[in-house]
Amino acid sequence: SDGKREVATGHPLQMLVHDLPNEEMTSIDFRTQLMASLLLRGNAFSEVERDRAGRLRAAWPLNPDKMHVARSDRTNRLVFEYHDKGIQTIPAARMWRIAGLSTNGIIGLSPISQAREGIGLALALEEHGARLFSNGARPGGTLEVDGKLSDEAYDRLRISWNNRHQGGANAHRTAILEEGTKWKQIGMSAEDAQFLETRKYQRSEIAAIFGVPPHMVGDLDKATFSNIEHQSIQFVVYSLLPWLKRIEQSIFRDLLSPMERQEYYAEHSVEGLLRGDAKARSEFYKNLFNVGALSINDLRRLENMNSIEGGDEHWLQLNTAPITVPRTGTGKTTTGENNA
Repeated sequence: SDGKREVATGHPLQMLVHDLPNEEMTSIDFRTQLMASLLLRGNAFSEVERDRAGRLRAAWPLNPDKMHVARSDRTNRLVFEYHDKGIQTIPAARMWRIAGLSTNGIIGLSPISQAREGIGLALALEEHGARLFSNGARPGGTLEVDGKLSDEAYDRLRISWNNRHQGGANAHRTAILEEGTKWKQIGMSAEDAQFLETRKYQRSEIAAIFGVPPHMVGDLDKATFSNIEHQSIQFVVYSLLPWLKRIEQSIFRDLLSPMERQEYYAEHSVEGLLRGDAKARSEFYKNLFNVGALSINDLRRLENMNSIEGGDEHWLQLNTAPITVPRTGTGKTTTGENNA
């Protein structure tokens, strides 16, 4: 009621989301699986386990490919059917669900399915590159002979040539041709040789599907020491935060009772990801300290330092004043410099 907040260490949900969601998984294992389901399938489902008093005990992740969501004709509420070794019906009260981009607000769309053309092109380029480099990064060619070969001679020549000259390990070997056989290489244009650039473009395009900056997938062509920091902050603000909000609001909806929602909520701490360099942080802290917004201990906690005695007091710098404040005894206005 007074606007203050603290970590609810005594609430079972704090242990579940922060430390140990179930007896088999750590928190990072659980969150990794949750994000993998969201990013690959557009949905994440977990079955919630409670004790007889209704208190949370565990959350167990479910495979989104095996989940079917429908609306009951009788109750008009969502019904969850899990198809794994039979059909298991899970009531909404025991389901923790998170959806990505959705057209109905219930079921998320799979990013992989929506971007299958771009991903398919990247896979085709990967296969093309593997075939090219299996031939020593050289295009194919033709063997020309005078006259017509019998089927037996044709197969013998083809097999012999491939065994001796196909593959990167056989590149640049000397070829010995018999009876007037000539080798004619098929040329490769400079444009055709640029497929590696196309592969790099596809890598960046797939990263863009998930809102990942190019430098985070190894594309440093347009990255500099001055803009990587800002790109990383943009990743947190424009890509990561929407996902975090989805998770936080789903916890508020599915894991807290109506009474608990008046007092508790979930929040990710991303301050560490938004920290700039030492100089930028110093200026930021100094400005907030000078206007009394942060205390010394507030600043030390942001830097993972222990509090000090007397450090909770807030200070306000008094070296400026409004221009309408008159100077003492003169009746004239002043800019307020060095007056308070």
